[in-house]
Amino acid sequence: MSILYNKPPHRVPPKLALLFGILAVSTAAIFIRFAQENAPSLAIAAYRLVIASLILTPFAVFRGREEIRRLPPQQMGLLILSGIFLAIHFATWITSLEYTTVASSVVLVTTTPLWVALFSPIVLKERLSRWVIVGMLVALAGGVVIGISDACQYTSGSFDCPSFGHFLEGRAFLGDFLALAGAWAAAGYIMVGRKLRAGLSLISYTFVVYGVSALALLGLVIMTRTPLRGYSIETYLLFIALAVFPQLLGHSTFNWALRYLSAAPVSISLLGEPVGSTILAYFILDEIPSPIKLVGAVLILAGIYLAVRSSAR
Repeated sequence: MSILYNKPPHRVPPKLALLFGILAVSTAAIFIRFAQENAPSLAIAAYRLVIASLILTPFAVFRGREEIRRLPPQQMGLLILSGIFLAIHFATWITSLEYTTVASSVVLVTTTPLWVALFSPIVLKERLSRWVIVGMLVALAGGVVIGISDACQYTSGSFDCPSFGHFLEGRAFLGDFLALAGAWAAAGYIMVGRKLRAGLSLISYTFVVYGVSALALLGLVIMTRTPLRGYSIETYLLFIALAVFPQLLGHSTFNWALRYLSAAPVSISLLGEPVGSTILAYFILDEIPSPIKLVGAVLILAGIYLAVRSSAR
């Protein structure tokens, strides 16, 4: 069976577009790491969504204004819920990069398809197949391996690990947990989006959801008294780069590809983000992942692949 839908002709091959999308989203963790040298995580998350929303505004005004205006209250409520999930996703994931490595953070946050498969039977009334359960267990084992690798040291042929209490208090454990929380929030965002995207244009959907997310993050910024001014020009340029490359070009490319490809190859292509981010972190940030961490990453990616592939069938 072909993975191409019977859609209007396109100038750019969708598979090539997916590769471009992977490259675009892989830059997010690198931009965030550099921005965190001068700005707190909540400010970075807020600027990313605010700038993206402002860029989308003229397109929404001219192409989606009537559609947005006619939205029924139920749909608008789901859009607001989707935006809140997205805000939680960025707030937790971006903060996780302060505490753990790019490889651990990005691999854990990209477990999103797995949690979608897990919660779909409850939220979307979809059956959970045997291979989805197997994939979930494999990925969870990978998460445990990464958590242990962040807390333990391997020297002289043996592991030196802290006590369980100290393990829970460690910076790397907190970062890994925040990245996992980001995956849970992203799963909620995707499941709500499943209910909405079929009846909404891409411009209307992204504009409202990004806008709600931006407002939610600004609310968190105000409550925590996080400064939004006083940063260097380079830091503001990093904010713009985050909004343009991983947010608008990366995520929008995946949404565009769904018009021409089935969900399976698009979902599986998301697994390329941790690989791209880890490669960029190696060359730009000199972060060398340990062999144990690589084993955990492979287990997580293998588990997600099994779950997504099974769901596609």
